[in-house]
Amino acid sequence: MILKTDNGAAYYQFEHLAAFPEIQHGVFARAPGCSEAPFHRLNVSLAVGDDARRVERNRRLVAESMQAEQLVFARQVHGDAVVVIDGRTAHPDALEKTGIPVGDAMVTDQPGKFLVVSVADCQPILMYDPRRRLVANVHSGWRGSIADVAGRTVAVMVERFGCRPGDVRAGIGPSLGPCCAEFTNYREEIPSELWAYKIDAARFDFWAMSRDQLIRAGVPRDRILVSGLCTKCGTDRFFSYRAEKTTGRFPAVIGLRHAGRLPPEA
Repeated sequence: MILKTDNGAAYYQFEHLAAFPEIQHGVFARAPGCSEAPFHRLNVSLAVGDDARRVERNRRLVAESMQAEQLVFARQVHGDAVVVIDGRTAHPDALEKTGIPVGDAMVTDQPGKFLVVSVADCQPILMYDPRRRLVANVHSGWRGSIADVAGRTVAVMVERFGCRPGDVRAGIGPSLGPCCAEFTNYREEIPSELWAYKIDAARFDFWAMSRDQLIRAGVPRDRILVSGLCTKCGTDRFFSYRAEKTTGRFPAVIGLRHAGRLPPEA
C-alpha cells in the first residue's frame, strides 16, 4: 500500500485504486487526531465511549483529507446487508428512524458521497468499477466473512447497477492477519466448510477467505490486492480490539469525486 499524508492526516491507498483520478480513497492510520486515551487519536466511532465532540472533529479531518462533501456512515451489525446509496440517500428499507443506514456494506454511484466503514481488526474491503463508475465499501468481521458479505456486495453491484464483476478492482485493507486470527472455539463459531482456511491449531486466514469469496463472485484474482497489514501486530498505526479491548475505530473511505474536483493531470 501507498502511505500518503494530506491536511495533516496519514492514510494508506491501494496502488490499483489510486490509478483512477475520478475516485479518492484512504485507510487512515490512528494518528493524528484529537481523541484521548484509550481512543487516541483518530477515532471516528460514536459507539465506543469517546467524547462526541472529539469524534466529530476527527471526522471533519477525514472529510477534509478526502475532499469529501459528505461522509456516509452506517450502523454496522456484523451481517451481510448491503445498503445502496443513491440520490435519495439510501434505500428506505435500510434506514433507521435517524436516517442512518443499517448494514455492513454500502454501494453508490453518486459523486460526493464518500462511504466509510469503521474498523479495529475487521476487514475494510474497498471496491471500484471504472466502467459503471461505482464504488463500494465493506465491513467484514469474522461473522461477515462467514456470511460472505464481500460476495454479496458484488452481487448487489451486478443486480442494481449492471456491473460486470470482471471490471471490479478490490482492496482488502489492514485487519486481523492470519498471524493473530486465533479462534479457540472455532468448531462452534466457524462452519466446517471454512476450516480449509485454518493455518494451524486455531488460527485462520481470513484475508485468503475474502479473496476467494471475491474470486467466486467473479472479480479477477489479479484485480484483488491484500494489504498484508495486521492490526493486532501494528497498534502503533491502527486500532485493534483484540490487542487493546477498549479502543477506537479507524476509518476506511472511498468515494467518487465530482468532475470539478478531479486532481490536475501530472
